[in-house]
This record gives sequence, C-alpha cells and structure tokens, in this order.
Amino acid sequence: MNLKRKMIERDGVFAGSMPGRAIIDIGSNTVRLVIYGGSMRAPSVLLNEKVTARLGRDIADKGVLADEAIAIAMRGLERFALLLTDLEIDDVEVVATAAVRDASNGTQFVAGLRDCGFEARVLSGEEEACLSASGVAGAFPGAQGLVADLGGGSLELVDLDDGVPGEAVSLPLGTLRLPEYRQASRGAMRKRLENALAEGAPAIDTGKTLYLVGGTLRAMAVYAMQEMDHPLSDPHGFAIAPDAAKAMLGKALGTETVESLQARDRISSMRAQKLPDASVLAEAMLARFAPRRIVFSSWGLREGLLYDRLPDHEKAQDPLLAGISVFATQRGAPPPLAARIAGWTVNAVPPRRHGSERLRLAATMLALASMQIEPNIRMPQALDWALHKRWIAVSEAERAMLAAAIAANGNVLDLPRAVTALASREALEEAVCWGLAVRLARRLGARSRKSLQVSGLAIEEDKLVLRLAESHGALFGLSSEKDMAALAGRLGLRWTCEIVAGDDLSGARAQ
Repeated sequence: MNLKRKMIERDGVFAGSMPGRAIIDIGSNTVRLVIYGGSMRAPSVLLNEKVTARLGRDIADKGVLADEAIAIAMRGLERFALLLTDLEIDDVEVVATAAVRDASNGTQFVAGLRDCGFEARVLSGEEEACLSASGVAGAFPGAQGLVADLGGGSLELVDLDDGVPGEAVSLPLGTLRLPEYRQASRGAMRKRLENALAEGAPAIDTGKTLYLVGGTLRAMAVYAMQEMDHPLSDPHGFAIAPDAAKAMLGKALGTETVESLQARDRISSMRAQKLPDASVLAEAMLARFAPRRIVFSSWGLREGLLYDRLPDHEKAQDPLLAGISVFATQRGAPPPLAARIAGWTVNAVPPRRHGSERLRLAATMLALASMQIEPNIRMPQALDWALHKRWIAVSEAERAMLAAAIAANGNVLDLPRAVTALASREALEEAVCWGLAVRLARRLGARSRKSLQVSGLAIEEDKLVLRLAESHGALFGLSSEKDMAALAGRLGLRWTCEIVAGDDLSGARAQ
C-alpha cells in the first residue's frame, strides 16, 4: 500500500496524528507498548499500554523468569502484535532490560518472542544507562549532570556532558530488589544503600545536577508536588533543591504507608508499594552524590531510542517548537501563519528581559490554536495546554508566560494564581503584551495573509502606530480601536492609526 493511501486510511485514527513508530519495552515490572506520532524530536504518545507481568520478581531468589510471569507477558505481547498489524505500523523496536538480561532462562524467553514476530534486543546495563541518558539529553538540550534511571531490576547511572553520555554503570538496586536492603530502621537501610552505591559507582563525581528517571521516581515527584501544592501537574521537568528533597523524603514520605499512598490521586497501587523503599534509595543517592539540584525526567530509555535514531539536523531542532508545531497545526494554526503574525508584532512588543523569540512563537501558535476551541470552554482548556501539557524544554516561568499570552489573546487579563505563582510580574506583563498584539493582528484581518501585508505595527517615540494601506483602510473597525487601546494601555503609550497610500508597507513594518 502506498504512503498516500496509508495516510488517507489512517487519518483521524489518533486525533489526526499518523502513527509512525512503536517501541515495546520488556522491563522487570511491566511489558509496555508505546506508539508514537508527530515529530520524532518531540513525539506525541498515541498509545501507551502496559501489562504488569513482573518478570523480574524471582530473579533475586531463583535467577529465573517465573512461568506465570512469562505467560502474562506473552499474552500481552500477542495482543500487541495484533494491534501493530492492524495499525500497519512497520517500524517496531523491541528491547528487553534487567530481568531478561539476568535470568538463566532469558534466552529461551527471547526465542519465544519470535513466535509473536518480535526480534528483541537484550540491552546490557551500560546500553540501558546510555539510552536513558540520551532520553534526558533529548528532553533537556545541553544537559550536564548525572542520570539515575530506577527500574524494576536495576539502577542505571551515567554521566552527561553537554548532552553526551559518558561512563555508565548498572547496579542491582531496582525496586524489586530493594526489599533485600531493608533493616530495622530507615536510617540503617539508607546507610546500607549508600555503601552499595559507593562500591558500585566509586568514580562518580558529586555536586552535579541529578536527573531522576523511572516511573517510581516520577511518582515521588508527583507526591512532592502534591505536598507543595504546586500549580503544575506534570512531573517532567519538576526541579527541587536538595534540602527540600531531603525534608520531603525523610519527614513526609518517610511517614507514609503503602495504604496511605494508594489513597492519593495519581499514585498507582504498584508505585505505592515501591515508593517507601525507593524513597530510602533516593535519600542514599542524595547523600552519596550531593547534587546541587534534582530534576525529574519523564524521558528515559524509550525516548532515548527515538532520539538516538534522529539525524543530527533533527536532533538540533528546538523540541518545544517541534512539539507545538504539530499540535497547533492540527488545530488550525500552522507555523507559517504563526510566524507571520509573530513577525508582524515584533516591532511593537519584542521579547525583552524575560522572553525569547522561540517562546513568543510558541505562544503565538498556541494562542491561535486556542481560537478553535468552543468559546464557553476555551480559556480553561487553553490554559491547561500551557500549564499541564507535556511540552519539552520549557521552564515553569516560561509555561506561565505561554499561559499569560494565551489569556491576553482571549482578552482575559486577570490571571489565575496557577499562573502568577510561577513567574514574575514583569515576565507575565511581557507575555500579556504578546497576547494583546496577537489579538490585534488576528482580528484586524481575520488572519488573512493580505491583511498582514498591507499593515504594519510599530512603536515610534511615545506612540503605538498602526499603518494601513489605503486599499484596506476599512479594516480598521471598532474592534481594532479596542484592541489598539488595550495594547497601548499596557505599554503605557498613546496610539494612532494612519492610512497611507500604496499597498506595500514593508518599510513601515521595519521602522
């Protein structure tokens, strides 16, 4: 079947995204299928399905994959094979980690996968560590620090130097093995784990940023965000100072039980069972590595597989713009339109101390896309896009600026606490002006290319000046007057509209 036919038949299967690549990750706790679409620089997750097989549950005691666990895993894999066939996804990568790697019957398990049509690659501990580090590098361009990826069977540690993985080590400290380190007290368990870290990774330097990867560690971040009443909900990119982390681990999480954790929102039963032991390991890592800050990453091994396959020019793409471009295009705001409007506004409201051109372009795309939402539900949804959707390579303050620009584009100038708590008043004011300028541009000519060609907006001395070609002078209506007054008022300027002869206002826009 040719590509065009496939695109036609798949159109709309996943909210307008065409599934492009799938990864099956056979871990010690779960067997997971993830299907990706959109830009592979900032991929959209179209399907994420797991089977909790617990393949690694008997590794420590018996050194084998349990028959029952294999049966559960194979049932899930047979389902995955059918899904992939029906969705016509040919680009499928299958990897297995610690449980299969360490089990005496791991080779037989891999051979059995061929009956499902899967050729699995069993990763070494070092390969697993480096792939996790590549995932972090993709999520945080230019990342420097230590990556710690906690899985069910092992803990991978690897240095990152300007986004490039360095020395890697894999330790048998996964969540399924942590119960072996339990002692009479939490402090004694932590000391034993500190010794294991020191023996297993003696050469790792201290004082770096510590990037924490893995589902149980993300659940720890969710717990911390709940305790702090944090305005955001996505643990990806959540950063916490070491002192605050120690207090949270020892005084808060240290007093929780499995039952109390299970009662919390967004912490699954499986993660609740693992969190108490994992929190002690986290304390041990803080003591051993003495990081200067802690950052949680939702990107790890699977995203590392995606990132490593990208050509260099795609790796160099801005992941924030790559992700938002696909998202906004599906909602009627393609990048060329957003770039034209952002360019139209730049002489009046350029990025100043707090923003950047990349952030303004991202805000413009989201602001334009938000206008496709029904008015009665527009603002809550659009603000959720800015604050809670998993964008890559964006700070908390930048999320708040995205939200402020989107709100101002919709003429909402009273920002909620979830926005004002994340950025300074000056930064938010800068973004509000971006949004008001986008509002003026899109309403002036209904987003038409022509309206942007025959008009120009600029600050001249103490005035905000809108120039319109004589042929399109009638575009300046009552709504435009209101939009000009709103923007000029925020900028502290007077305003005027000038009708000029001719249709080429490129010179006026460049003033």
